[in-house]
Amino acid sequence: MIDQNNRSPLGELIKSKLKQHAYSLRKFSEMTAVDTATISRIINGKRKATPEHLQRFAECLQVPVSDLFLAAGYPVDAQQTELQSSVSDIQDILASFNLNTQSYSLANVEHELSKYELFSQTEEGQATILNKFQEKLTKAGSTGPYIQFLKDMHEKFRTNKGTWFERALIGSALIYFIIPTDCIPDYIFPLGYIDDAIAVNYVVQKLHLRNSSLI
Repeated sequence: MIDQNNRSPLGELIKSKLKQHAYSLRKFSEMTAVDTATISRIINGKRKATPEHLQRFAECLQVPVSDLFLAAGYPVDAQQTELQSSVSDIQDILASFNLNTQSYSLANVEHELSKYELFSQTEEGQATILNKFQEKLTKAGSTGPYIQFLKDMHEKFRTNKGTWFERALIGSALIYFIIPTDCIPDYIFPLGYIDDAIAVNYVVQKLHLRNSSLI
C-alpha cells in the first residue's frame, strides 16, 4: 500500500503521473518490469531509485528523465550541461558512479562519429534521423545550447541544406544523439547527455573549420 502521507518529491511526482495516466501500481509494474514491492518502497521513500529504475519510469510515465533524477535527489550540476564540459570532468563523475572510466574518451566519440557520417547518408540512416529525432528529443527533456544546435542541425538535414560533407557531419551528430549505444548510457543523467553535447560540439567545430554557415 502507498503511504498517502509521503512527501518525497519523487514519490509525489510518480503518484501524480500514475493518476494522470490512470495506471494502477500493478499495471505500472508490468509496464516497467519492476516489481510492485520495489515501486511501492521507492514511492514511499523507503528505497532509493536507481538510474535504471528512473529511466524505465520516465518512459512509461512520459516525463523527462531529468525531472525524475532531480526529484530523486541525484546531483545535477547545471555547469555540467554546458558544451565546455571536459572529458576529464566526465571521467571523474563516472568514477563516482563506480563505472569504468577507461571506456570513455574523446577518441571514442570521434570514432563513433566517423562511422555515423556514412551511415547517416544511407536510406536507413536518413530514416532514423527523420523518424526518431523528435522522440529522443522528448526523452531528453533538456534545454541549452547543444539542444538548440541539434534542432538547427535536424532542420538543415530535413530540408537537405548544405554540401554532402556538411550533411554527413550533421547526420553523424544526429545519429549519435538518437541511438542508445553511445559512449555513456543516457539513463545516467546528465552524463549521457553531456556525452551527446561533446559530440555535437566536436561536429560544430569541424563545420566551423570548413567555413560552414551552420551557425
